[in-house]
Parts: sequence; C-alpha cells; structure tokens
Amino acid sequence: MKNAFWVFGYGSLMWRPGFDYIDAQPATLHGFSRSFCIYSHYYRGTPSNPGLVLGLDPQADASCRGVAFKVANENKAAVIAYLTERELCGYAYKAETHTLELDCHTTVDAYTFVADPDHALYAGDLGLDKSAAIIMQAEGNTGLNRDYLINSVRELEAHGYADEALHELLKRVEHLTGLIEAGAGI
Repeated sequence: MKNAFWVFGYGSLMWRPGFDYIDAQPATLHGFSRSFCIYSHYYRGTPSNPGLVLGLDPQADASCRGVAFKVANENKAAVIAYLTERELCGYAYKAETHTLELDCHTTVDAYTFVADPDHALYAGDLGLDKSAAIIMQAEGNTGLNRDYLINSVRELEAHGYADEALHELLKRVEHLTGLIEAGAGI
C-alpha cells in the first residue's frame, strides 16, 4: 500500500472530497493537531468578514484523526490539480506528504495540507471566544462558517473520533447561537 497515492482529509475533505477514490480508511496523522487556525476569505468568509477553517499545526505530542483516500494511479495528476486549486488558492496551506497510520495498523504516505505559519492568512491560536465569535459572524461562497464547524464535528463523530477542542468550540458557538435566537444578539 506504500506505493499507492493517498490523500489525507481532516476537515471538509472528509465529507466532501470532490474527487474519485477507490478506498477510504480511517487514519491517524501523528505530530500534528487540527485547529481553526486559517482565515477564510472565500469559502467560509470574505475579505471584509473573514471566517476560519481547519489547518494542521505541527505539535510533537499531538495526533489528528481523519480519513485517508486511496486514489487510482491514473487519477493522481487530476486529483493533485483539483486539490491545488481548492486548497492552495489563497489559503495558508503547504502541500506535504506525511506517513499515516490506518486503523488496520498499516502505514501509508499521504498527500495533505498543513498550515503555513508564514502566510498572511494564518491565524494561529486565537482562543476559544475569539474563534467562536469569528465563526458565528462569517459566511462565504460555500455557506456559513458555523456549518463548516458543525459538519466537521459530525463527520468526526460518524467515524467514532472525538476532538475535544472542536467540541468545546462547537459548544461555544451553540451558546452564541442560543443568544441570537433569544433576541440578545452578540
């Protein structure tokens, strides 16, 4: 399986990969944490009202659960071109290849996107309250920023994964949603 082309999804790629694949396996990437650390000016926000999207930050003792997609070799170039347009156009990512551990205890090398802290759209760790406030107010070409958070948490749960930081962020966003629905605004 080491010679096959794999793609690692840890955010929207998990539920909307947008490319053909021949297999999808639950997987873990060690040495990285998933967080809302990248400003979105297109998909989940605008330049005047940026949203936040997920990125992978290096962290020695961390691990990130996601989905590894196996791509037929004849589709590799097309998938890379698609992902380059989708993920690298105006976002703070770097395309890299990292070793994943599939749940069957096999390792594969997978193409993925990690956060680029030198990019202008890299937000870093904004803290729970500021991240929630940004997510609550942002909407981009593919919808509300909070829907991206909700979909990410649901997809992780569908695979049996718990991401404590994302659950805490979702709880905070749900609290703010309740305030809006009660007429208090934010």
